[in-house]
Amino acid sequence: MRRLQILCLVLVCASPARAAFPCDELWGERNAVYAEAGYCFRTPRGIAAFGNAQCRYDDIRDVPLSARDRAKVADIVREERRNGCRE
Repeated sequence: MRRLQILCLVLVCASPARAAFPCDELWGERNAVYAEAGYCFRTPRGIAAFGNAQCRYDDIRDVPLSARDRAKVADIVREERRNGCRE
C-alpha cells in the first residue's frame, strides 16, 4: 500500500498541470513588478490579471524599474528558465 501511495504522489507531482504551477506563479510575480511600474499589457492573460487602467508605458523597455526591481525580475527570469517555463 505504501508503494502505491508513493507512486501516486510521484505521478501527481510530475503531471503537466502540477509542473505549470511554478511557472504561473513566477509569471505573476514577474509581471506584478511591471504592472506596479505602469506597464500596459498587450496579452489577454496580462490584461485579465493586471488590467491597464493605470498603465503608462507601452514598451516594456521604457518601464522605469529600480535596481532592486530589475534584480528581482532577473532572478525570476532565471528561475523560469530553470523550471522550463515558456511564455
